[in-house]
Amino acid sequence: MSTTRRTVLGTALAAPLLSRFTGTASATTEDTWGTVSDGWVEVRWTEQVQAELDRLGAVVEAVAPARLVKDSRGSAVRFSVRSGTGDPSLTDLPEARGDGALDGGITVRSPAGVFRIVNPESLLQDGVASGKCVVNGVEVGHHSMFRCGLAEGLLSTGDAPLGRPLTVRLGEVPLRPTPELLEVYTATFGTPAFTADTPLAYVTAEGVYTPPKP
Repeated sequence: MSTTRRTVLGTALAAPLLSRFTGTASATTEDTWGTVSDGWVEVRWTEQVQAELDRLGAVVEAVAPARLVKDSRGSAVRFSVRSGTGDPSLTDLPEARGDGALDGGITVRSPAGVFRIVNPESLLQDGVASGKCVVNGVEVGHHSMFRCGLAEGLLSTGDAPLGRPLTVRLGEVPLRPTPELLEVYTATFGTPAFTADTPLAYVTAEGVYTPPKP
């Protein structure tokens, strides 16, 4: 199997795990954005994705400091937030945008090989997540991976005076594949058992949002 095909395979297997709630497609941070700190992100993949992993004989492991979570609801990976900036748009969640990076990663073990995927970074704008990561030492970028159902998430916030740091939690945000992700997956593995309307994972994230200085 070629290096390129191995890279695509490793990333496609792990695709449902490589997204988060803050990010933007722009490479330049806007002056009006705040920062995210003391945060974590948990990505729980769905039964459809687990079925695909089983079909491919793939097993997911966490790369520290990320950790694997298994309970009655299934499997997830929890990451700590290394950095994040953005506008959470708390009064209109679909307008949220920003960029950020997570610590740790995952290892995917399959008959096709072992793929170590670390340093995930994500970008969110107009409800579409893109990003990049390092797969077996090679940086891989994706221009369009998921449609994030921000309006379907459960939002809760702490109490803080206007303009002061605020704890924000956004739970159970569904991630659905973009046409670009489906095209890559189909070319690599054949027609998948999911469609563009199928949630591949649910993201829950919490962090302290510090608004920009006036």
